[in-house]
Amino acid sequence: MSVLPYSQLSPHRARRVDLAGDYGPIAALHAVPSAAADRGAIAVLLPGYTGSKEDFVPLLDPLAEAGFTAYAIDLPGQYESPGPDDPSAYLPAALGGVIAKLLTQLAAGGRKVLLLGHSFGGLVARGAVLSGVRVDGLTLLSSGPNELPEGERRRALEAGEPLLRAGGVPAAQQLREARDAASANWENTPESLKELFRVRFLESSAAGLLGMAEGLRREPDLVGRLAAALRTGGTPALVVCGEHDDAWSVATQRDMADRLDADFAVVAGAAHSANTENPETLLATLLPTWRAWLA
Repeated sequence: MSVLPYSQLSPHRARRVDLAGDYGPIAALHAVPSAAADRGAIAVLLPGYTGSKEDFVPLLDPLAEAGFTAYAIDLPGQYESPGPDDPSAYLPAALGGVIAKLLTQLAAGGRKVLLLGHSFGGLVARGAVLSGVRVDGLTLLSSGPNELPEGERRRALEAGEPLLRAGGVPAAQQLREARDAASANWENTPESLKELFRVRFLESSAAGLLGMAEGLRREPDLVGRLAAALRTGGTPALVVCGEHDDAWSVATQRDMADRLDADFAVVAGAAHSANTENPETLLATLLPTWRAWLA
């Protein structure tokens, strides 16, 4: 199987498991450290819009080797996790409540919990913290303070909405395929990876895609509330993004970090998805930061 140096199909030792969720099982990839390396901490990784647990595959083995138990999940409505038919259930605050319950279950044995959200998953992670759940560290990866700004990503959401409403997920997939075919790097993407992108999109919930897109287009700036919640809980935070992020700008994310009194880092050689574009450099930021949080 031909894949890129790092991708959603990179080899890994994580197991596919199901976790209990409000709407049925939450699909996850579970990586476990050796008993000798175990730090007693769980890292829960939330993907972005149209993403899945596989987006974190390049991180899973290194996290386990560093002593962290890791769960990369499909959010409800994504890929292998079922979800309801109500689009409002997929707004960041609503999904944040679902994730908060999951985190509480995972921490029941007294283990510390670190939460990372990528892109839309960062808005969901924020929603979980604002719901009152206790976490021992929050990482926002290529996420933003509010709605997605004007640009190609937002235009894609706006073009896809009427197709989703009229023709469902298959109609929206046709638009995605046309846009992908016009992109510069698509012809170099292995067929196996293209197939994963196609299957996971087609298996996602239409209501979920509509609701998450609405969240990306309407989410207010809640950074002040999040900063207050982090201070109250004594929770450390990290904002990290690729140097060429094409969703929320680097400057916007740096400002968000300042407002949160959070650490800030930029991953060279990455755009919006450092977890697959340059996972080694991303891990060089995550691991020492997370170790310091647990010290």
